[in-house]
Amino acid sequence: MAKLPISVAIISFNEEKNISRTLASVVELASEIIIVDSHSTDQTQAIAEEFGAKVFTEDWKGHIAQKNSAIQKCTQEWILCLDCDEVVTPLLLRELTSAILDLGTKGWKINRRTVYLNKVLKYAWQPDRKLRLVRRNANPTWGGYNPHDVLFIDGKTSELKGELLHYSYRDIRQHFEKTIYYAYHTAVSYHENGKKPSVGKLLFNPTISFIRNYIFQRGFLDGIRGFIAAISAFVYVFLKYAFLWEMKITNKE
Repeated sequence: MAKLPISVAIISFNEEKNISRTLASVVELASEIIIVDSHSTDQTQAIAEEFGAKVFTEDWKGHIAQKNSAIQKCTQEWILCLDCDEVVTPLLLRELTSAILDLGTKGWKINRRTVYLNKVLKYAWQPDRKLRLVRRNANPTWGGYNPHDVLFIDGKTSELKGELLHYSYRDIRQHFEKTIYYAYHTAVSYHENGKKPSVGKLLFNPTISFIRNYIFQRGFLDGIRGFIAAISAFVYVFLKYAFLWEMKITNKE
């Protein structure tokens, strides 16, 4: 496959178990791979350089600032933003070739499908469409709340049919460790931006999240994996507002 005018933008920290799989899925496609690494102590940087990536070592500034640093270093007409645990599927590769020829579209949303406990989930956490392929001249900028960053651009967006495979969790223990991590840091972002907790959100939002994931998104069709995913959604939302309440009463910085 001929190289496309695409820069792949990634941030990393100690991702030696994931990054080879990610880079292998795009190395034949991308003209440039940009990685902003926050002082990994494993083989992440060495592996990235083996794939021809340009690696920049920078102090951790938060998900949003770190990802903005990565896209600012890209030089190609298009930028494909990936995480170290995401893999571009063959169908998505073919779709990307067509997408960059669409002169009227400035950005493309791509659905992510999670690989959980050695199985691709068909329903849990679906749909999970993220704006990931963008024109560099469309002013792509990461925003939102850390660590749940959102990519914004100027111009029209559309959706691709191909998908990303998301290898987000090695096992259940890491899954719930990440759930606690994301819940806490989301609460920090809420607290910094003046969001207030409430008894209603603490009592009802976790249950609503479970019902949405397990019933309305039909997570139950993914069996026990879908049930665990819905439970993690409950735990995440509960802890997010519990942490926010704690920060309010203790006035944590």
